[in-house]
Amino acid sequence: KQLQEINTMSKDEETLIKDALSKEDVNEEVKEAKSEIDAAEDDDEGVTGDFEVTKEEMSIIRAELACEFPEDYTYLSDAYVKSVASKPYSKDPSIRRPIEYTMEKLTHVMEWREEVGAPEMETLIHLVNGSEYSDEAKENPEKLVKAKLLAVSLNNASLYWHGFTKEGKPVLWIRCGRKSWYPNVEAEVNALILIADAGIKCMPEGVTDFVVISDSNSPPPPVPSFLINVLKALVRGYPDRLNMLLTAPVGSIIQFVMNLLMPLMPGRLAGKFLLKDMDNATEIMKDMLMNGEEDIPTFLGGTADHDQYYPDEYYAKNQGEGSLKFDYFGMIERLKEQAKIWEEKFGTKEEAEE
Repeated sequence: KQLQEINTMSKDEETLIKDALSKEDVNEEVKEAKSEIDAAEDDDEGVTGDFEVTKEEMSIIRAELACEFPEDYTYLSDAYVKSVASKPYSKDPSIRRPIEYTMEKLTHVMEWREEVGAPEMETLIHLVNGSEYSDEAKENPEKLVKAKLLAVSLNNASLYWHGFTKEGKPVLWIRCGRKSWYPNVEAEVNALILIADAGIKCMPEGVTDFVVISDSNSPPPPVPSFLINVLKALVRGYPDRLNMLLTAPVGSIIQFVMNLLMPLMPGRLAGKFLLKDMDNATEIMKDMLMNGEEDIPTFLGGTADHDQYYPDEYYAKNQGEGSLKFDYFGMIERLKEQAKIWEEKFGTKEEAEE
């Protein structure tokens, strides 16, 4: 039903989509992705209900994670671990998930993080923000190349955190018109992982998921490989993290993207995607964002000026001695400050829900 709001496809858009499909063996990639996503998907993802998890049980889970993943175990907050452990067991919803089952689910997330190199992403930012003639850069030429590609993906400021919802969920903004037409897929996925992790670390106490709002004006040609890899990252690396994705307006390229991804999505994830026209999107943002209408950005018809923090790359200045122009560290500081403001305004997560 959401896709009924699609604009008529122009000849230029039709050409872009045909080119995207012809440049890649999309059918084979979709088939492989479907198999991987199905293997990662659990029957009980997204189930509701909470059972008690004792301090002793939390200590056991924490100790096992620290033992298995000593460099990265703190990534999972107590609130997230508890949210996973407290859910009903799919084989018998009258009881809580066994600790062993919870550990298996959390281990899958952590193994994926190791597989894609998630724990090292922030070290790449520090590297590319410094001089390429530093000892670290000269001693790690391959790492420097990876860091530079990551900076290229970040510098267009098409993806960043800014603000919270009334429920304390951080908001990830996507500005499709700033996306590259010819992206490096690996670097784009790495940028998404880096940004996602930064926002998760800044969540107020008790909050475990986030909201995405996408400005879909003038999107670039679709790159199926990138889209499929983003979906796999959501399913394998960030289960139950996405609360909602709102995108507006909905044009032909967005229709193509959703038609490609929907058959691959677990049902629980597909239901979190809201494709709206601008009027409906504005009403949703008014109700959802922490300060209501005043938090709607200028590029979506509001008054909040994001460009003062995240300008177009042409106007951005280098942050340090390296090639990073995107204000990554400023984004984190602002998000922390905004989290404090939310806590002062709404109190705890439980109080906000009330």
